[in-house]
This record gives sequence, structure tokens and C-alpha cells, in this order.
Amino acid sequence: MNQEIAAPPNFTVLLSPTPRGARLARLLATEQLRAWGLPLDRATHIVAELAANAATHGRVQGRDFRLTLYVVAGTLRIEVSDTRGDQLPRLQQADPRGESGRGLLLVDALADRWGVTPGPRPRKTVWAEVKT
Repeated sequence: MNQEIAAPPNFTVLLSPTPRGARLARLLATEQLRAWGLPLDRATHIVAELAANAATHGRVQGRDFRLTLYVVAGTLRIEVSDTRGDQLPRLQQADPRGESGRGLLLVDALADRWGVTPGPRPRKTVWAEVKT
């Protein structure tokens, strides 16, 4: 008896580390999550913040960032990898008068878990998980 084992849904795309690439990451993630029938609100906000960080802080001329989405055991994992492994993000209080610096605070509030995985050199991956 042959049975096919369904692989967990996954999606990966390389994008330019620009504001346009960050917007495209959010749009593509929204469409992919919609196709999978998953809730959009928290996940698309997380993708937007992580992609914006990759385009702003992880930018290296000529090197793309990678967005990966996959679902395992009822949990959506969002990964954004860039080539600035020398700059690991950390959660910090934003300046109340500042116009930026709140991205990881939002990710921390929206995700069930998140973290950073270094390597392979020169990469790092910032990931977040959301129960579906």
C-alpha cells in the first residue's frame, strides 16, 4: 500500500533589501497565507516588521534577503534571513519621540515566540512563530 505523506506547506522567496522588497515580502506573505487559509493579521504585521528590518539594518549592496514561511504542527514559522550576521537584533526600548525603533517590540507583542539564529556566515535569521 502506497501512501503519500504530505509535506508541510512552505514558501521561500529572495527579495531585494529595499523598501520595495520589504513591501513585496508583506504582499507575497499575505497572498500565501490566504492561499493556505491561515489568519493574516498577526503574521502579516510580523513579516512587515522583519522585512523592513532586513531592508534597513541587514542591507548589504548586491545581497538579497530571504523570506521563508512554513507550517508545522499548527504553528506558522516566519523566517527572514539577511547577510548582516555581524549585527544581531535585540529588543530595546524605543525613544518615545523617535520615528523608528519599535519593530522588534511589535514582533515581541504579536508572536508567540521569536528569536535570532546566527549563520552560516555571514548570515543571520530572525524568526517568529504564531500558532494558527
